[in-house]
Amino acid sequence: MSDIAPEPAHELRADGTDPVEELPPQVLPLDAWHRGKGGRMVPFAGYTMPVQYEGIMAEHLWTRESAGLFDVSHMGQLLIHGRDTTAALEALLPGDLRILKPAKMRYSLLLDEQGGILDDLMVTRLGDAQPFGEVEGDEAFYMVVNGATKYDDIGHLREYLADEITLNHLDDRALLALQGPKAVDALDRILPGVAALTFMTAGGFDWNGHALWVSRSGYTGEDGFEISLPEDAATAFADAICAEPEVKPIGLGARDSLRLEAGLPLYGHDLSPDTTPVAADLGFALSKRRREEGGFPGAERILAERAGGPQLKRIGLIVEGRQPVREGAEVVDADGNVVGHVTSGGFAPSVQAPIAMAYCPPALAEGGVVTLRQRGKLHPARVVPMPFVPHRYVR
Repeated sequence: MSDIAPEPAHELRADGTDPVEELPPQVLPLDAWHRGKGGRMVPFAGYTMPVQYEGIMAEHLWTRESAGLFDVSHMGQLLIHGRDTTAALEALLPGDLRILKPAKMRYSLLLDEQGGILDDLMVTRLGDAQPFGEVEGDEAFYMVVNGATKYDDIGHLREYLADEITLNHLDDRALLALQGPKAVDALDRILPGVAALTFMTAGGFDWNGHALWVSRSGYTGEDGFEISLPEDAATAFADAICAEPEVKPIGLGARDSLRLEAGLPLYGHDLSPDTTPVAADLGFALSKRRREEGGFPGAERILAERAGGPQLKRIGLIVEGRQPVREGAEVVDADGNVVGHVTSGGFAPSVQAPIAMAYCPPALAEGGVVTLRQRGKLHPARVVPMPFVPHRYVR
């Protein structure tokens, strides 16, 4: 998951300009904290956010070796509850939420009627947990959606969910991500018991009288945690966790290079409404029962693609030489015809080589060498399995 939209999901003016782009960037709860730590602030997803502190390469490698703290408070935190919420969400998502146990979470996709991806997200069944205030019944879900699409996601959900189902945007909470092999050591000192969580599970914790909701997943390929907490507690908590010797603040630049090495798609680049889950190689998000029963948006097209194969498929590439190949580069065949395109690319510090993700015909995805064209220059690239760096989740 990430949060850069390729095209505005809202209405443009008649002259093609985007009124949202003219709005001043919003300020995150930790804005002053980032600046005090030397963060280089840039506009991102409608907010001002830190792109780096000490440098992208150093921050990337620190996270792979120790633990990095990311501010992801721009992402949308939603509380959805009410009668028959499970069935209502299954009408919009392709996951099997019926079997999702309390405090368990799942990666899923918000789909349009054609099976295109409107957003990728995490959804957790809360059960008896009450980290966000009193909620009646056991059909309460916590959902985290991407920052640039969150208001469109909220509008979409409110349009299709029944009036009896309540959707709360938890816009008074911050969201921090602690990632890296030593994240558990640092966090367990501050929140004793958090080490008992395993991959894709969550739980409630108290910190200095504040209710925290902590999950164990992450988008770097490393072991890690996401901490939802009241925004007025964010600065003190960030200070506390960064006082631990394993932890440093990490910016958006390293976040992107880490997720690329992990082979994880970025919404707005590798995922969009023009992309289906099958083409994106996200078949694991289509639960077995849902594949058999259908009943989710675009099911007919998606299941047909599963049976017959998509026209294009997301692949991983290691590019020859040292020159990174960026988003928008073309995949060309032997005759110079464009047959695909690169959606993410950059230099991978852990691999020590340029890597990329691209969409191309399935025949090319089976392996071998492809040719990429960027600004008229040709770059040979080798098709490789993803992730580029092995995942280290604690299951």
